[in-house]
Amino acid sequence: MTSHPRIPRSATEPPAPDAPSKGDLRKRLLTARRALDPATRAAWDRAIGERVVAWWQSARPRALGVYWPLRDEPDLHAAYAQLARLGARLLLPVVVAKDQALEFAEWRIGEAMVKDAMGVAVPADLRLQAAYPPALLVPCLGFNPQGYRLGYGGGFYDRTLARSPRPQTLGIAYQCLQVPFAGDDHDVALDRILTEIAGR
Repeated sequence: MTSHPRIPRSATEPPAPDAPSKGDLRKRLLTARRALDPATRAAWDRAIGERVVAWWQSARPRALGVYWPLRDEPDLHAAYAQLARLGARLLLPVVVAKDQALEFAEWRIGEAMVKDAMGVAVPADLRLQAAYPPALLVPCLGFNPQGYRLGYGGGFYDRTLARSPRPQTLGIAYQCLQVPFAGDDHDVALDRILTEIAGR
């Protein structure tokens, strides 16, 4: 049985006047995630991937927005391959401009990839889609019990989820990175958070 690494105490205490800023909290969560044991991380990634596949088999969205992992985010490539074998249509997010919502490109497992302006992998044959996917996997640096996500501060997913119609959102995170923090006015709660722990 794996044990969760400890998040620094100041990041797990209830919010208080001297609670850490979101910038400080991001640094602490990045450090905690980076410190995860590789074998533990791989086991958790498999568990999260199994839950993603089980969810897809139940929901069967016509397309699913996935993500290419950055900064030690859960790596779900094995789950993506299984989804593709099951017939899922997968899309990857594309940054088209710094202050705009994400766009999405169709992605086939194994095709050639290049880096976009933000250093994120996208298909070399970029096939941007006019319609947004009806469901998105949203990587979370951290999340709170109310389902709000803490990202890297770029606002790309916030702007994406502000568009209409809003896609169904499944946050992807490690359970040990759940921390209390106050949401901002522009924050949008995710519909569900999937972690390595069953029952969330």
